[in-house]
Amino acid sequence: MTARSGTLSSLLRAGFGLIVLGGGSMLGGLALQALLGVPGDDMPNQAPSPNSAIEGIAPEALISRSETKAVTAQDYMMVAAHPVAAQIGAAILDDGGSAVDAIIAAQIALTLVEPQSSGIGGGGFLLVWDAETGGLTSYDGRETAPALGSGDYVMQQDGAFRPFMEAVTGGASVGVPGLLRMLELAHQDHGTLPWGPLFTPTIQLAENGFPISPRLNGLLQNAPYLKDMEPAGSYFYDTATGAAHPVGTILRNPDLARSLQAIATGGADAFYTGPLAEEIVSAVQNASRNPGALSLTDLANYSAKRRDNLCLTYRVYQVCGMAPPSSGGSTVLQILGLMENSDRDIRQAEPHSTDGIQIFGEAMRLAFADRDRFLADTDFVSVPLKEMLSPAYLVRRARTMDFSHAPKVPREAGNPTNDQAFLPDILDDSPELPSTSHLVAVDRTGSVATMTSSIETGFGSRVMVGGFLLNNQLTDFAWSDVKGGLPIANRYEPNKRPRSSMAPTLVFGPDGQPRLALGSPGGSRIIGYVAKTVMAVLDWDMSLQRAIETPHFQNRNGAMEIEEAPNLDGIAATLTARGYDIQRPAMASGLHGVEFIGGQYISGVDPRREGLAVGEANLSPNLDQVFETLITKH
Repeated sequence: MTARSGTLSSLLRAGFGLIVLGGGSMLGGLALQALLGVPGDDMPNQAPSPNSAIEGIAPEALISRSETKAVTAQDYMMVAAHPVAAQIGAAILDDGGSAVDAIIAAQIALTLVEPQSSGIGGGGFLLVWDAETGGLTSYDGRETAPALGSGDYVMQQDGAFRPFMEAVTGGASVGVPGLLRMLELAHQDHGTLPWGPLFTPTIQLAENGFPISPRLNGLLQNAPYLKDMEPAGSYFYDTATGAAHPVGTILRNPDLARSLQAIATGGADAFYTGPLAEEIVSAVQNASRNPGALSLTDLANYSAKRRDNLCLTYRVYQVCGMAPPSSGGSTVLQILGLMENSDRDIRQAEPHSTDGIQIFGEAMRLAFADRDRFLADTDFVSVPLKEMLSPAYLVRRARTMDFSHAPKVPREAGNPTNDQAFLPDILDDSPELPSTSHLVAVDRTGSVATMTSSIETGFGSRVMVGGFLLNNQLTDFAWSDVKGGLPIANRYEPNKRPRSSMAPTLVFGPDGQPRLALGSPGGSRIIGYVAKTVMAVLDWDMSLQRAIETPHFQNRNGAMEIEEAPNLDGIAATLTARGYDIQRPAMASGLHGVEFIGGQYISGVDPRREGLAVGEANLSPNLDQVFETLITKH
C-alpha cells in the first residue's frame, strides 16, 4: 500500500461507538409485505412469468427518499450504495489504488453493511475501461448451476409450482458464487495495490461492529423466513423477542472477519477450496429448507470469464453494456437503437411528456419481447446478438412501434435471423427479482470501473455461512423447461449461468473518452432504469443527477409502469386513453453513476436508496461520523 496520503490508515484507526437511536423502522408508510411478498398472501402459487404479478413485486422496498446533491471531483470518484462502502473505496483511490482496487474494497464492505443486496456469496458483472490503453474489458462473474443440481426444487409433489419465497429459501436455489473469482481476475488485469489490504477496512469493521441503518432495519421488518434460518436469524434479530435489531444497534460479525482474512491472505482460492469451501457446501447440502446439490467440485471448477464487449452506436455516442448471460446490455442497446430508428424523435418530445414516455415505452416493449425469447447463457444457447443489434433489424423492428390508440397487447418477438427456426414464440417464465447493488469508480489515471453485483432476492437464499449470505440466483432460470414442446432458452441446466438483467453501462463520446458510467439494481426493471437515464442525459440534455432523480417510466411488454409522482397523474390518464394498462408502482431503483464533463467527474446518486458519491473534497477518515450522518439523514 502506498503512503500517498495516509487517508486509509486514518480511516482504519476510526472507532465504532455504539449508536442506538431506537427501534423505529423508518418504513415511511409502505407495506413491505405487499412489496416483498409473504408466502400465502401476495406470492402466487404458479410459475412466474415476465408479465405476472410476481415480477411486479419490488426486490427491495422503497424505505425512504432523501435529498441528494451531485458531487464534483477532479482527482477520483467513488459511488456506492452505502456511504461507508463509498468512503472505503474512495480511500483506496486516494492512496493511489486503481478503479478496480476501489471496486473490490467497496464491494467487500457492502458484504458487511448492505448484506441484503450483494456480497461474496453472490455474483456480478463488471466493465473496466483502461485510460492508458483505451481498452474495454467485460468480466462475467455470474453464478452457475451445480453439476448435479436440478430445477425440480421449484415444484410441489402435486405438480404445481411452489410459492416463490418457498422456492427461494434454502440450499437448492444457491448457485456457485462467482463474485470473488471475477474480482480476482480483474485485479490481476488492472490492480495497482496488493489484494490483501483491500480487505482490511471491512475486516476491522466486522470485528468492531457497525450500526444498523434505517434501510437495513426496514427491510428486516418483513423478510420472509429469514429469522427462522440459522445463523442468519440470530444475527439479524433479537432471539428473545424475534424483532429486528433496532436502527443503530451495533452488529459484530467475527465470522465474516475470519472469512475475509482467509481470502485476503490466500486469494479467491481460500473461498473456492479448503475449509471455507467445505463450510459453504455443508451449509447448502444440510440447509434446514430445500437442501441443495452444490459440491466442492462445483466450487473448485468455477471460473470467471472475460466476455466479448457489447457496444452500439447511438447518435454520436458509443454505448457499451454486458453481453449474455446478462440480458441487460443487449436490451438496453436495443431500446436505444429502436428509439433512434423510430419515425418519432424522442429528442423533440418534452421530458416526461406523454409522447416521450410512449416512444420510450414502445421501444421497450419490442426489446423485452426479444429479450424474453432469445436471451440466455451463450455457452449453452445460440443467441442472435449480432442480428438483434444490426441496423437493418432495428429499422425493421422500429417500424412496428404502435402509436395508435387501440388497446395494447404484448408484442411478439421479432425474427432477427430471418430463420424459421427462431419463429416460435417461446417466452420463459423466470421471475428475476434480484436484490442488487451498483458501484462506479474512477481513479487518478481516469480509468473507470462500473459493476453491478447481486445475491438475487433480498437476503438471498437466507443461508448464511462464514458470516455472509449465499445467493438464490438459480431462481433466475425459467421455471419451465419447455413450452409448446420446444425447449426454453433460459431453462435450468447443470453448469449453466442463469439469465440476468444486470446492466453495468459505459457511454463514450465522439472523442472515444467516457461520457457516462452507470448501472442500477431493480430486477428486470434495471433495464428500463438504465436506458431511461442514458436517454434523458443524451437526448433530453439532463444532468446525470437529474436524470436519476426524475420519475421512472417503462414497459416490460405488459403494463405501462409510471412511478408514483403527482405531476405525472395527467400523463397516466392520457396514456390510458391511448390504450395502455397503467400501473403506478414504487420503483426502488439504486442508480449510481458518474458523468464526465470538461475534465471533471460529476456524480449521480439515487435518492431512493442510501448511497453516496465521494471525491477528494468529501473524503472522510471518520467512519463513526459517516454512520451517524447516514442514520440521522434517513
